[in-house]
Amino acid sequence: MAAFIPTKATARLATLSLFCGLGSFLWGYNIGILATIFVNPGFIKALHSVKPASKWASQKGLITAIYYLGTWIGYVFLSGPLADRVGRRYSAFTGAVVTCVGAAVMTGAHGKDAYAMMIIGRIISGLGNALISTAVPLYQSEIAPAKKRGGLVVMNHIGMVTGLAAAFWAGYAYSHWTSKLGNYEGWRESVALQFIPALIFIVGLPFLPETPRWLLEKGHTDAAYKSLTYLRAAENNPAAIEEEFTEIKDSIETNKLVKEVAWYELFTDPFLFGRLWKGALLQFMAQMCGATAIKYYLPTVFIALGLSKDLSLMASGIESTLKIGLTIMEMFIIDKIGRRNSLLIGAVVMAVAMVVNGALPLAYPHNSNHASDYACIVFIFFFSFGYSVGFGPNAWVYGTEIFPTQIRAKGISICASAGAIGSIVVGQFFPVAINNIGSKTYFIFFAINVACVVILATLYPETKGKTLEEMDTIFGKSNLEDHETHDHEHEHVADEEQVVHQGKL
Repeated sequence: MAAFIPTKATARLATLSLFCGLGSFLWGYNIGILATIFVNPGFIKALHSVKPASKWASQKGLITAIYYLGTWIGYVFLSGPLADRVGRRYSAFTGAVVTCVGAAVMTGAHGKDAYAMMIIGRIISGLGNALISTAVPLYQSEIAPAKKRGGLVVMNHIGMVTGLAAAFWAGYAYSHWTSKLGNYEGWRESVALQFIPALIFIVGLPFLPETPRWLLEKGHTDAAYKSLTYLRAAENNPAAIEEEFTEIKDSIETNKLVKEVAWYELFTDPFLFGRLWKGALLQFMAQMCGATAIKYYLPTVFIALGLSKDLSLMASGIESTLKIGLTIMEMFIIDKIGRRNSLLIGAVVMAVAMVVNGALPLAYPHNSNHASDYACIVFIFFFSFGYSVGFGPNAWVYGTEIFPTQIRAKGISICASAGAIGSIVVGQFFPVAINNIGSKTYFIFFAINVACVVILATLYPETKGKTLEEMDTIFGKSNLEDHETHDHEHEHVADEEQVVHQGKL
């Protein structure tokens, strides 16, 4: 029985990671609620005062895609430097505040400026969520021991899909408020609900311990030792953390041989670039596989398969709720079967789901066969299974663990920006493609997932069970240390020559 009771250290790590998942919840809610208001009559009326209804598809595409312009800006220019400068906690703190500003602008959208306000609010929200979505898994990765890191970082994705589910259920609930006041206020209130988890997250973050790696990087040795002692529950046995603390400290000191690592080092150092393109391609594939389309247009997809608006919102809520359970399952197996195997399984399942959704509506057009429509709905759920055990959590787990500490935040940010580019592409083209070529759109996602299987099988090494300091053995040691070691040797020789010269004098 005692074997099933978590240790004090495990309970602390789980609690901290779970609380950080609240930030991911905010991120997921902010994404999911848009899918529900796209089919809300009050929102459609507010936005259609700007453009004719015939252009609704491209209008939805722009509202969806423009969010990722904000995330791209945040990933490339802000999230890495901010996480390095103020720490992982306060980077997430800043992101939550900015996301709330964006949500407030969207909530207030009305009149002839409604469309412009939605665009502005979406960009601001994207900027804030970029900070959250990098800082949270970075924090979780850096507080976790190697054997538990995958499961703890998956809590980031659990928080995100829980936020998605909450958003779909909120949208479903508000869809029943059909009075004149409900049409005007309902969708606005559903957007504003995210202020509740955001406030809890913002208030609680300053009370979390900062990661030992960031503290050591900033020279706060005592604070780092205290943080690691707390994280490993070693207050009564300090010797238990000595080996890990020394390993982290030595790694930081080695990495600090270069005082400031510039962005361009990720592109000029061949071993760092090898990590960068793998992490960036993984994030890009995670969006191009069809996930962005399902997240943002799921109720619309279900309506196209013959469900009523009410049932489509309910089905979307069920689908997102199942994702929570699937991601929790992934949390327990990721450190056993590995990142690579999880990604491969997920990509295969998603490929099958997409080809079915492409083929059946062609065989039975115009909802002429209800069994065909229901089969498509079932395979959308299968797609969710594939994403939940594959790209969904693993793109972040893999990306947060492959970079050296002193450039990890910058590396993750650039990788995430590649995901933002993929989301912009899918978010903009999907509603237009569905309008023009119908279910053939899913064949595009099928082909992408097949390509992903080949790429993952041939180019991605396994990283499970490795400490963050052991990644050099998998990806190769960067040239940063070698360059600086040479500089130090040169300085040492110069010092010796100076002493000899002084002796002669």
